[in-house]
Amino acid sequence: MTGLHSAMGILAALHYRDNTGTGQHVEASLLASALSAMVNQTSAYVAGNVVPHRMGNSHPSLFPYEPLPTADGEIIVIAGNDRQFRKLAAALGIAEVADDPRFATVPQRNVNREQLRPLLIACLETKSAQEWFDVLSAAGIPCGPINDVRGGIELATELGLEPVALAGDVPTVRHPLRFSQTPPRYDLPPPALDEHGEEIRAWLGQPAAHVRTLGAADSAPVPSA
Repeated sequence: MTGLHSAMGILAALHYRDNTGTGQHVEASLLASALSAMVNQTSAYVAGNVVPHRMGNSHPSLFPYEPLPTADGEIIVIAGNDRQFRKLAAALGIAEVADDPRFATVPQRNVNREQLRPLLIACLETKSAQEWFDVLSAAGIPCGPINDVRGGIELATELGLEPVALAGDVPTVRHPLRFSQTPPRYDLPPPALDEHGEEIRAWLGQPAAHVRTLGAADSAPVPSA
């Protein structure tokens, strides 16, 4: 997380420099990045003086928004608002639950989650996670089975994300960003042990003035490492 924030900070500073001609010092820290990543939890404290407690994979302010058991495994089910919950109740075959005063609104579902959870589980346990994924997805309800790594790659492939790229002849995970004009390239596989060692050692032995020019448009290319 800190590396990602650092990269974004550097790019922002470069953009500012390009517009103003002035550079700046960019700082990032592990702790600040962790607090930022936990924004739902940390904001609850700084804005409302609420100290979060352990809730497993449950969402602190929305229910359902957590893994729930099915006939053969867990599926994450999300109802982020009252309209989504009404769709969920209908898809599960318990449409009347959406009109129950205990569950009709987000605040009431949060307060009464322990009464609502068994009703949802009783329905979900009648089909497999994949079956419910198909049913709930068709109804426009955010959901997803909990995958292992293989399942995650297979799901990304089904969604057309093309998660695997070939670096030379070595399969690798595709970069998560897509660019319309400058897509990432995967020209070479990871180097073998000491594959470019001689070139790198020769480069490191060059005079300092030459090293400083490496990377410029008219300089010699740096061997791939």
